[in-house]
Amino acid sequence: MTGTKFKKLIIQVSLQNFTFCVKNQFSNEISHFKSIPINTLGSLEDQLETIFSQNELLQVNYDDILILHENNLNTFVPDTYFDERALGSYLQFNTKVFSTDYFTYDELELYKMKNVYVPYVAYNNFFIDQFGAFNYKHLANNLVEYVLFETNQKQEKAVYCNVSNNQFELVVSENGKLILFNSFEIQTPEDFIYYILFTYEQLKLNPENTPIYLFGSIEKDDLNYQMIYNYIRNVQIIEIDVITEALVENKEQFKNNFILLHS
Repeated sequence: MTGTKFKKLIIQVSLQNFTFCVKNQFSNEISHFKSIPINTLGSLEDQLETIFSQNELLQVNYDDILILHENNLNTFVPDTYFDERALGSYLQFNTKVFSTDYFTYDELELYKMKNVYVPYVAYNNFFIDQFGAFNYKHLANNLVEYVLFETNQKQEKAVYCNVSNNQFELVVSENGKLILFNSFEIQTPEDFIYYILFTYEQLKLNPENTPIYLFGSIEKDDLNYQMIYNYIRNVQIIEIDVITEALVENKEQFKNNFILLHS
């Protein structure tokens, strides 16, 4: 296939989904987008073989390939407290880790911190066979960098909430400084508001004047939105601005992939 010059392939992987898009590196236009469910009970390698064989765009050469690992096996560590020899120790306080786990980190140089995490080794091994060279990082990097930039520009303390399916990420920042990052699994609107209000309480944030910005899979007529609107004064939904040639029916899925499409 021709026409891949100056195109970037971005693949987002999790235990549940394999999602990819093709982006023009000059115009930032998304020309192709697709999300494919992963059966956690089946062979991952067999499923990836099928995905690659059925999607021609995964079989061509690209100028740049980026793999985004989506999981909650991560934590942000300020450079002041970072020791490359102790990666596992940073994670043991917020997730269960094993001595056999592979730990790595991404550097957020502008903000003087590291994102320590456990990547999906099985995915990476498969991609090595398929692509040879590629870059990979944790999905949360772009989300946190986006929030830190926004709060620095606005010179405010704010809460940002990225909603996708049955989970959401919460980022709290003040004037471009990270206060909190966390990921929560939810089943009901009551779960959603509980974690948010608990965060406000623990960080002594005033729901009367500390704004919360929502993006991802959420609309004003959603129960999640209505629940949060009852408790927090300043609630805003961030509109997603994506340049795309992709099919119109894919645009609803864009809401669930804010970070992927802005990578």
